[in-house]
Amino acid sequence: MQKIKLPSKIRITVHSRRFVRFSEKHIRFYMKYAFVVFKTLRKTPFQKFLRWMIRREKIEANRVKDIHVRVFPLRKKNGKGLAGKCSSSQGAIYIYPKRLEFCQKLLQDCEKKNVYSYIKNRAKATLIHELLHLRYLDDEDKVRELTKKYFRTFIKHQNIQDSETNGVLKILFKQQKLD
Repeated sequence: MQKIKLPSKIRITVHSRRFVRFSEKHIRFYMKYAFVVFKTLRKTPFQKFLRWMIRREKIEANRVKDIHVRVFPLRKKNGKGLAGKCSSSQGAIYIYPKRLEFCQKLLQDCEKKNVYSYIKNRAKATLIHELLHLRYLDDEDKVRELTKKYFRTFIKHQNIQDSETNGVLKILFKQQKLD
């Protein structure tokens, strides 16, 4: 089986026309958010886990050509935010940030380190979810179930199961049902 080299496919991307719609404060926030996500997704332990999951699920490595960490959020037609998107025909996965207003509200309710943990874990869960869509194209229920299973497996094997992580998991998967 072919060696999977996902880190080299991860890049931060932005549509320049979207810059005009945001204040300097928003741009700074979203650039920092994208950089945190970029670094998180490229970390070795997570990459090893993804390689294992891809082999286990028999996802063809050459199906993923690019993983785009988008700088600005994307809204669906119903007004809800989108965490990620998979274009299997292009071999592209897109990871989108939460809106600044959501993160500000989260900061009021949680400590800063918990918000960072949420951002990082949301990105990991989103990438797992979108990779699973390459195998289970139209089965959203199966993809959600497997995302939860694999993400919990990753957390368990990283020995970071604590009350902080449990709180983030509750927010993350509760949010996933709402979006």
